[in-house]
Amino acid sequence: MTTNAYIKNYPRPQFVRKEWLDLNGVWDFAFDDGKVGESEQWYHHFPKGAKILVPFTYETKASGIGVETFHPVVWYCRSVKVPQEAIAKRTILHFQGVDYKAKCWVNGFMAGEHEGGYAAFSFDITPYITYDSENSIVLKVEDSQSCTQPRGKQRWVDQNFECFYVQSTGIWKSVWIEYVNEVRINEVKITPDIDRHMIRFDFQLMGIKGKDNLRLETRITLKGQHVKKVSLSADRPWITVEVHVFHEAGGPWKQCLWSPESPNLFDVEFILYEDEKECDRVYSYFGMRKISIENGQVLLNNGPLYQRLILDQGYWPETHLTPPSEEALIEDIDKIAAMGYNGVRKHMKLEDPRFLYWCDVKGMLVWSEMAATFEFNDQAVSRFTKEWLEIVPQQYNHPSIITWVPFNESWGISTIGHDVRQQQFTQTIYHLTKTIDPYRPVITNDGWEHTVSDILTLHDYVETGEEFLERYQDKESIVNNSISFNNWKYAFAEGYAYRGQPIIISEFGGIAFQTDMGWGYGNQVNSVEAFIERFRAVTGAIKATSYLSGYCYTQVTDVQQEVNGLLTEDRKPKVPLEVIREINLA
Repeated sequence: MTTNAYIKNYPRPQFVRKEWLDLNGVWDFAFDDGKVGESEQWYHHFPKGAKILVPFTYETKASGIGVETFHPVVWYCRSVKVPQEAIAKRTILHFQGVDYKAKCWVNGFMAGEHEGGYAAFSFDITPYITYDSENSIVLKVEDSQSCTQPRGKQRWVDQNFECFYVQSTGIWKSVWIEYVNEVRINEVKITPDIDRHMIRFDFQLMGIKGKDNLRLETRITLKGQHVKKVSLSADRPWITVEVHVFHEAGGPWKQCLWSPESPNLFDVEFILYEDEKECDRVYSYFGMRKISIENGQVLLNNGPLYQRLILDQGYWPETHLTPPSEEALIEDIDKIAAMGYNGVRKHMKLEDPRFLYWCDVKGMLVWSEMAATFEFNDQAVSRFTKEWLEIVPQQYNHPSIITWVPFNESWGISTIGHDVRQQQFTQTIYHLTKTIDPYRPVITNDGWEHTVSDILTLHDYVETGEEFLERYQDKESIVNNSISFNNWKYAFAEGYAYRGQPIIISEFGGIAFQTDMGWGYGNQVNSVEAFIERFRAVTGAIKATSYLSGYCYTQVTDVQQEVNGLLTEDRKPKVPLEVIREINLA
């Protein structure tokens, strides 16, 4: 099952145009440890020799280089032929993810720059290209081992340690070109409202100045059947349209809501006309779903939602943070579902949009989590805030995303328990996120000392069900900071108190088999039977604690030295998937 406009490997499946060019593949590549590339004008005369397979970073085997040593500056170059028929259009160069600071030249002309390793960005390269001939695209990327840049699980020293892995430098997501008209739809923000049976589209249009005969048409279908067509004058750059998807107050419309059990998706086309001439056509989709909190419960479509999540770091042995293929993303989602989980906490990584697409299609819930900095100062605050405010709008339209997680375990805010500045920072990010998206819960410090937060989440790697039940038998002692919930952390920072939020155990388990090759949480087990017994006991204890609204098990797969996955790094089950499923669904 896919949406109507699905194109395999299309990098941005929430906003599809048919005219595009995939630039993934072999590029020229060079290290620049001496930082001489700009002074020597490599954008005019690129040093020949090395090759790299984009979008895999040089640290990965799949890139064709496989060198894990940190290099602060790398360069890329390739030529692109732009067809003559594109001469009347704008040529947009897209980067889905480049870590960390990118500077781009086209035919020797500076086309733009961007800072931030996880947000997508693009440059209009029309002024710099020639048609029906080769065009040189050169990209310089600067990375660092600074802890003031959002880095997530990427190490900042020369060797892996604890739960931090090989860094990712350079292009690590898709690169592509699309050809668009001057007059076009630049973005659409899609907001469902199931209580009013409506969908809201917030459009941003480009190139409309001086035009007085533009018309914007929206066509909605469901499973190939016509639902609604709306047409209106496009006389300003920002336009909001609300469309009644269903008029009846009850009945069949409820069968068309989006949920893990029934991930219904509406297809939608946005067409911009000048007189009767088509200027732009964009394909998208949406899910009619609502996530809310009432009376200490998380609700999906106004009904209680018990979340059975699993931590997903999104690493592969040959490609690290970059998915090896679209099929690999689908395989992960299918295996997660086969184990009885209804969602993932995508940990310390902003995943490929194709992953979110397949979560939308297959009904997999997602917590979207920002990559952490590991220092707190003005530069870290600025970098974090800027990139997070790019990411939230880019991911907003995905119905699978039901929670935002900007901070985890006090990373980058290590003294939040008593430091008023760090507390105010988390409050600021909370309210900024709510300004962009007031419809999803926000967790400000997942697992540890919370400030303002819509859900209270706790991390606890207790090994036995008996110990868990004893520790969590008295809810009030946990939420009122009378006891530390995991023997060393408290639920709330100083000055903050429990306000009746839902409570979720958002990290637990992490069980590893006996090995000298890596680590897990607690004692390692020496048999499948021992693993299942411990997994069943702790999971069962959480489910038996009535005031909890769900859990998140650590984790889907092994990741480098962290060997506590239910699957190996190459996605082989360590225990039968059906046994995990039976325990989760019991």
